[in-house]
Amino acid sequence: MIEIREVVTDKDIDLFIDITDKIYDDKDYYIKPLRGDYKKYITGKTTAVNKVGDSKMFIALKDGEVVGRILVGINEELNEYHNLKDAYFSQFESIDDREVSKALYDTAAAWAKNHGANKLKGPMSLPGGDDNRGFLLDNFDDYPYIQNVYNKSYYNDHIVYYGFKKYHDCFAFSAKPTDSMIERYERVIPYAMKKYKFRLDKINLDKEGIKKDARDISNVMKIGMPKNEDWQDLMPPSDEEIDDIVSALRPYADSDLIYIARNENDEPIAFNITMPDYNQIIKHMNGKMNLLGIIKYLYYKNKINRLRVFVLFVIPEYRNKGVTQAMYLKTLRTAIEKGYTEVEGSTIWDYNVPMINDILKVGGELSKTYRVYEIDL
Repeated sequence: MIEIREVVTDKDIDLFIDITDKIYDDKDYYIKPLRGDYKKYITGKTTAVNKVGDSKMFIALKDGEVVGRILVGINEELNEYHNLKDAYFSQFESIDDREVSKALYDTAAAWAKNHGANKLKGPMSLPGGDDNRGFLLDNFDDYPYIQNVYNKSYYNDHIVYYGFKKYHDCFAFSAKPTDSMIERYERVIPYAMKKYKFRLDKINLDKEGIKKDARDISNVMKIGMPKNEDWQDLMPPSDEEIDDIVSALRPYADSDLIYIARNENDEPIAFNITMPDYNQIIKHMNGKMNLLGIIKYLYYKNKINRLRVFVLFVIPEYRNKGVTQAMYLKTLRTAIEKGYTEVEGSTIWDYNVPMINDILKVGGELSKTYRVYEIDL
């Protein structure tokens, strides 16, 4: 018999976190997150999960042992912005037992319905984040890049068996930076920058400079994010959310890899954020930032050879004017100069066709697909 328990106590949170030890082993490519960071993440200390609406975490027990988990919530701000009545689920894990996954989905669906939702979608990023979205569909023999998901392949079988259907796919594109990739654009991009009068500035990571750059990033997202039926899972973040994101990224950021494009009037027109793949360090730390973990962190820090392009936005007025390609070109050139050998752009919704085409043009290849599901309540 399956028992579902709401996560209430600190001990419950520990059980919620530790379920992955039962599901994944050394043959898997799962990377255990740093425990302290993950605890802050799911409890809302580094996400907006508690600021935008109700949410609950649940664990599943079978014969007294924890065998699964799920987080379900409602983003009231997103629903109001797009006139929706959606709920989301996230952080799903389960042993290979359809009774367990059914009990977890039953619980999430009932909670969502009782809170006025007419649709349940997931797995989704927690509000305020851009990570851990979807179930991995393919390429299970590769470690995930930082803040991307890894899961058992049977998760997709279980959720379809329950009755969920495909909502959208999110893609990861990979590239191995080479001089030949850059040479194709060496003449074209400077011409576009001169013609359309824009430049690329590195982000300023000092305490005062970051404030201005954070506002510029916020302004680009407010202007550049479409509001239509396809883009109903996103909305421009508030200044406070941008500050939280920048604050979280700042200790790990490399200013040589984050750019803000500005026009001749010094107005921001685009930005991109690329980060070293710290999962190449975290995978050695077993979730612990103790003395041994710190030693491993310092040892592996200079061995990172992968980058993840998290996000890129261009305001409408400057699309199709070489801004996207200019930022990709600069990222690839910097990657080569700094010794990075692999770059991943992820995760990109399947309806973001312009971005997908831009990535393909500069040599990116589809490497992973993450599926987000939905079910009517």
